[in-house]
Amino acid sequence: MAAPALARVLTAAPRALGAPVGGRARCSGVPPRTSPLRGPTWDPPERARLRAREHKEKRQRQRRERAALGGAGPQVPTAPPKGWTPKTIVEYQHPLDSDGKKATGVALPPTYSPRYVEAAWYSWWERQGLFTPPASVPGGGQVLSLVLPPPNVTGSLHVGHALTVALQDALVRWRRMQGWSVLWVPGTDHAGIATQAVVERWLWQQRGLRRQDLTRSEFLEEVWAWKQRHGDEILRQLRALGASLDWSRCAFTMDPGFSRAVAEAFVRLHEAGLIHRDRRLVTWSCALRSALADVEVEPRALTGPTALRVPGCPQPVTFGVLVTFAYPVEGGDGLELPVATTRPETMLGDVAVAVHPDDPRYVHLHGRHLRHPFTGQLLPVITDPTVEPARGTGAVKVTPGHSSPDLALARAHRLPLLSVIGDDGTMCPPGGGWLQGIHRFVAREKVVAALAERGLYRGAQDHAMTLPVCSRSGDVIEYLLKSQWFLRCREMAERAREAVTSGRLKLVPKFHEKNWKTWMDNIGDWCLSRQLWWGHRVPAYRVGVPSAGSPPEHPRGLWVVGRSEAEARAAAARTLRCPPDELQLQQDPDVLDTWFSSALFPFAALGWPEESPDLQRFYPTNVLETGSDLLFFWVARMVMLGQQLTGRLPFSQVLLHSLVRDTHGRKMSKSLGNVIDPRDIIAGASLQELQDRLHHRLLDPHELTVATEGQRRQFPHGIPECGTDALRMALCSHNVHGDDIRLDVGTALRYRHFCNKIWNAVKFVLAALGPDFVPQPPEEMVPQHPMDRWVLSRLVQAVSECGQRMEALEVHGAIAAVHHFWLRSFCDVYLETAKPTLRDPGTGAETRRTLLSCAELGLRLLAPFAPFLGEELWQRLPRAPPAPPTLCLAPFPDAARLAHWRCPKVEAEVAAMQEVVRTARALRDTFRLGAARPPVAVRCVAEAQDSLAALGPALQALAQVGPLQLLPQGAEPELGPGWVGAPAGPDTHVYLCLRGLVEPAAAQAQLRARSRSLQRRLETLGGTQGPGRAPPRPATQQQVAILRSELARLAQALEALDPPSPPKDPGVPGGDPGSQ
Repeated sequence: MAAPALARVLTAAPRALGAPVGGRARCSGVPPRTSPLRGPTWDPPERARLRAREHKEKRQRQRRERAALGGAGPQVPTAPPKGWTPKTIVEYQHPLDSDGKKATGVALPPTYSPRYVEAAWYSWWERQGLFTPPASVPGGGQVLSLVLPPPNVTGSLHVGHALTVALQDALVRWRRMQGWSVLWVPGTDHAGIATQAVVERWLWQQRGLRRQDLTRSEFLEEVWAWKQRHGDEILRQLRALGASLDWSRCAFTMDPGFSRAVAEAFVRLHEAGLIHRDRRLVTWSCALRSALADVEVEPRALTGPTALRVPGCPQPVTFGVLVTFAYPVEGGDGLELPVATTRPETMLGDVAVAVHPDDPRYVHLHGRHLRHPFTGQLLPVITDPTVEPARGTGAVKVTPGHSSPDLALARAHRLPLLSVIGDDGTMCPPGGGWLQGIHRFVAREKVVAALAERGLYRGAQDHAMTLPVCSRSGDVIEYLLKSQWFLRCREMAERAREAVTSGRLKLVPKFHEKNWKTWMDNIGDWCLSRQLWWGHRVPAYRVGVPSAGSPPEHPRGLWVVGRSEAEARAAAARTLRCPPDELQLQQDPDVLDTWFSSALFPFAALGWPEESPDLQRFYPTNVLETGSDLLFFWVARMVMLGQQLTGRLPFSQVLLHSLVRDTHGRKMSKSLGNVIDPRDIIAGASLQELQDRLHHRLLDPHELTVATEGQRRQFPHGIPECGTDALRMALCSHNVHGDDIRLDVGTALRYRHFCNKIWNAVKFVLAALGPDFVPQPPEEMVPQHPMDRWVLSRLVQAVSECGQRMEALEVHGAIAAVHHFWLRSFCDVYLETAKPTLRDPGTGAETRRTLLSCAELGLRLLAPFAPFLGEELWQRLPRAPPAPPTLCLAPFPDAARLAHWRCPKVEAEVAAMQEVVRTARALRDTFRLGAARPPVAVRCVAEAQDSLAALGPALQALAQVGPLQLLPQGAEPELGPGWVGAPAGPDTHVYLCLRGLVEPAAAQAQLRARSRSLQRRLETLGGTQGPGRAPPRPATQQQVAILRSELARLAQALEALDPPSPPKDPGVPGGDPGSQ
């Protein structure tokens, strides 16, 4: 709030505070007996209490001043951050009821402790079957079904995954409280590449074994054993997060039923002519020795020479260099043809050199041949209009085995296809030779050196390029010729595009629709084959005839597809018209892309391809929530296969949250040490504990060193205990519809403080109600007192805002509405005003009913976001029968049923009163009045006086002032010496009496000292104004504005303390200059 303008009101003759001044006046409260020199007198206990409060306010002022004086540059944390002070940990130690429920009749601990609050509730919820939908839905009942994006079975959740869980669980709990039949399906993904890599690394570190040292079946036994040891880790994390998943339907993508669904999908797509086998260039990871999908490739832009570490290469490799060398022209006339390439090692696979037919530089070489300097092969010079003469030398080496454009050229000109790089990334030139088995990037240097020895090297230059990198291994992608299974996506993509453009499928936020359409318009065939052992083996079989090998009409081998080997054998027998037992079938050793099985999850997890009751009742699902980075990895493929295989969209809405980064804006990465286990935020962890866990991960030594240092920098004091509810609310508070999300542990810590605020508020309510309070349904409350009407009107506004935001999938807006009601309306305002009214027999009963209504409905609002705290406190509130057994099933507040509480007029009156309160408190803070409660006078229009009179006790409690006098608008008041004032709006002025509370000389000295200190800081930030001075830097503009506002307030305070000059205008009240 901007600093109020202070005004001096010093009159000649002091008047009694309660006496009318210039017209009608109203007084609320009785003024204490004061001395004109010493101010109020207090008894010793009261003096001690007020002195303690004064010291507390002084510390708060000092913190604010330190914040205003803080430097703009980055600071190295040398002490624990604000709010870090260790809290008392209280364990739940009471016996549970026979059904596993916590004892709620015992007294609450004196302070909020997440460990106490969150104990035992989740297991009781599970035991009560609250997460399983009822067997049948009443007529007209609404259904919500959704699936949890299945995390990798051998991995662990980080806070990015926890964001998805928190958002989905908030939606699930909200709908369940609204009476919907809710199914939230959990599951885990077998994660072929990731799991196999982890197990291979573990075998090497623990036993010194490589995968190739074992048979396929032995290796798969090791993977299943690993899954049994570590597969439940994620499920424990989900339970710790309070996720209300139906565990009776938990799916795993390698379960027998799910595996049958995968085989069924492959067979149906093959029968529809969408899956076929072809020899093409595939995106290949040499580190993983497997093909990849195009979406698993990260393009890395290089502006010039860049040294990068490549898995398997002994030294860093420099990319971003264009090498030029010459091919000698066959014929002995000394001619040559220069070519430029960023991949000189692939020249061993060159089969031709292409030039543009109209390029005058090379017309004389049309139809000639070039002699390969290492293999001696003759390479034809071909002409093709696709060659760009302006790029490089204008001559293009044709390497069809490792380049898609070159493969197109080779097929157009019927050139041979050569591959010179093996699956493991080593060289395998035809016929072996001097580079056989050498790493491809080591071979690069050797090839350049050999060209120089032969006098064919023509130099190198810096070259901007885009380097394709494997997102899983960090390896540089190779393009290798492979026979693989491909899925034609064009027709499915057209239907998926139409689903969005027609509105049948809604992407939230809407800006994702443009990328969706672009991707669908440019989609290619999907390579399904992966050269792994762990995963769903391709249900395709190569057919051999013992007497003749491959059937003569199928020289490359006949491939048949079947749900089982018997089905495939029967299909082959029908094709070849021979007895089935005469055929030899060999199943494809490859497995299917993990994303293929994941794309079936919404319907396969519900029993597809059988028409199970779950599939009929809960498919299609309603909504999907996941990260925006999975829009094409997963979401698009679910939509394409869902429509193709079931004829229906798998869901109607997709909420895509932004990419989650750490507090420094970096992507979450185990190798950076910034991946946080949600349980470390829930329970807290010291730096040593974090580092110990890091050493148990399977990281290579370099990654471990970097991650250890990264952890030490980011969490120098470890992570404080915040609790599940605080973490969930912190996650839900981010606007996931916008830019990337920077997750900060400090946000969770602030929400722990919010939980503590709610804890203390409900404890106050319970104490105010007492043991004999008889509750009524909160919706039946009809308030009369203005503050009761105000807080219930604010509650209706919060209920309405929360409901609207949840319907729009704007969870951050919903939690903001709940947070604002609890903190700003209930705790900061209503509870403070309720304390004096509780002592009044005339208003106490209504105040108690209002307290219960706010607490009970407020906890229902809170339940989707903070279920543990909500349940713990709600169970202790008195409730009118019939009441549900748990907050999870309590009706979510309905704004329509509470509409009779809306009262805009009272809200406007209280808002005007709060502006008076803010002005009075700003005056108190400026003059550092501590715990004293000075008399206050408010000059306002006649229409506002009635409401302020009714709100007088609330104003006094909130502003921490003494007797209140209301003055009419018009003539200047004659209040006497020692009064200072400030405006509280266009027609309202607030005055405080400082008489006996402030010693002018000492106060002036303090104010001047503070002004000088702030002025020096302002000068260092470049905030002083004058000719020739540059404006402050953008990074410090906000700080400069705060300093200027504070300086203006101090200047006005000094002016109010200065002795008055004799008035020049006889119409203005004057007085003795020394009367103050």
